[in-house]
Amino acid sequence: MDFKLELVSVPVSDVDKAKAFYVEKVGFNADHDHTVNDDIRFVQLTPPGSACSIAIGKGLSKMRPGSVEGLQVVVSDIEAARAELAGRGVDVSDVQDFPWGRFVFFSDPDGNSWAVQQIPARS
Repeated sequence: MDFKLELVSVPVSDVDKAKAFYVEKVGFNADHDHTVNDDIRFVQLTPPGSACSIAIGKGLSKMRPGSVEGLQVVVSDIEAARAELAGRGVDVSDVQDFPWGRFVFFSDPDGNSWAVQQIPARS
């Protein structure tokens, strides 16, 4: 039996602003944007190459906007990833080196925090 993580909810205060940030600046794909009624809007966004998406919207969660920490995506080239994010206007950290990988960090407009990791080569 496979258990695949395919969707993570990210609470935001302004759905349109967050969608623009994730699509236009971070480069996520906009998969769905569906308004169910006045109280529920579901937007699904997926990082390029990822099997897991995020859901932002209205009426999806009781979490406080900006309360998600530690979301992480993995890339093969941290320098290229940082350059792409910075080039798109994301306020992204400098590359930081740790024994467990090379990282850059950024947050969305609400303060939900992200890590981008390049995993070290395994010997």
